Amino acid sequence: MAAKEAAPKKKVKAKKMAYQSVKGMHDILPDDQPVWDRVRSAARHVGDFYNFLRIDTPILESADLFERGLGAGTDIVEKEMFVVKTKGDKMVMRPEFTAAVMRAYFQHGLGQYGQPVKLYYEGPVFRHEQPQAGRFRQFYQAGFEIVGAESDPIYDAQAILGVYRILEELKIKNVAVHINSIGCHKCRTAYIKKLEAYYKKNAQKTCKDCKVRITRNPLRVLDCKEEKCQLVKADAPIILDFLDTECKAHFTKVLEYLDEVKIPYHIDSHLVRGLDYYNRTVFELFTEGFTYAIAAGGRYDYLSETLKLGKLSAVGSTIGMDRVVEVLKASGKGIAAKASAKVFLVHMGDEAKKRGLALIEEFRKAGIRINESFGKDSLKSQLRVADKDRAHLAMILGQREVFEGSIIIRNMQTGTQESVPLERAVEEVKKRLK
Repeated sequence: MAAKEAAPKKKVKAKKMAYQSVKGMHDILPDDQPVWDRVRSAARHVGDFYNFLRIDTPILESADLFERGLGAGTDIVEKEMFVVKTKGDKMVMRPEFTAAVMRAYFQHGLGQYGQPVKLYYEGPVFRHEQPQAGRFRQFYQAGFEIVGAESDPIYDAQAILGVYRILEELKIKNVAVHINSIGCHKCRTAYIKKLEAYYKKNAQKTCKDCKVRITRNPLRVLDCKEEKCQLVKADAPIILDFLDTECKAHFTKVLEYLDEVKIPYHIDSHLVRGLDYYNRTVFELFTEGFTYAIAAGGRYDYLSETLKLGKLSAVGSTIGMDRVVEVLKASGKGIAAKASAKVFLVHMGDEAKKRGLALIEEFRKAGIRINESFGKDSLKSQLRVADKDRAHLAMILGQREVFEGSIIIRNMQTGTQESVPLERAVEEVKKRLK
């Protein structure tokens, strides 16, 4: 009789957790913390070197700050801000840092630090976008703002230099700086008329959002990512042809400064930024294999006036930390081994566990990292953990050692071990680690 065929195994459905992270927001897990620390550290190091002062602004800000500052016709204000219901004022979770930094500058009289004031920040921002590759609803930025002084093109170059150096320090290769000038209010008037005429003529070929943008906020059509709008944009008028003498001279100087510090760039004549406050220099930084910008920024001399705070020139840049982390992980540079403690404490018995707790504090004061596994009792299981942790030395403390005031120091590579006085444990370990 033929053997019965085995019944097909039933697929077990993965049980859905009752609580999960909110759509578009994500946890940064322990395994990813080393690469995040690398990005944070590089940003801090570059900021410190170029004399940027740290500023932290609140996550909650007045909605009016961004409605005025970013522009009523921008996607952020119209669609993407997280509005917080409160008793009274309309509040939002900050969608970007620049307007918040400008508010803080005037509120606290930061001009007292001299002109210009160089400010650095890092932290989360929030936008209700459709989550996709490189885009979250809570994402992290680190950036620089150079606020005050004249509209000097050297500061535009320094803003680009700052984010470029961060990426360089992280060893991200083939970084491309895309740069353009969108001029000033005066020289943009004629250009916008040409742009409107061109897009109205090609209205049937554009997306529904761009049909609205061309009448309400014309420059925004150049920032559209829809494929069919990209095809229309390819033949659109070029703003560089409309720059006045001052804006042309400003842009030329920016490029000369970039040449001086040997930062390669590509003039992208249709590049604009998605916020109303930009004027003159705008830029985005890309790297090979990724379609999204990993850093961006520009000049915003009109922001303070738009906010009715007074006239103040400024320029800034920012890196998308989540995107940079993804680039590092994709290239293999994001895989960083957890820094292991060189010393592992093995205990046997309650008295040893109690004495071991105090001993760890002695090592902390001496600046020596030490690991333990207080949840395990057997010698073998603890030594297995020490081996997995790649510890150089294991300190073995049992009931007998506590009674005698001694401790065994074992070399994990050779297996040799020696008993030393407990009071000299830190000193003896230091000797062996040398």
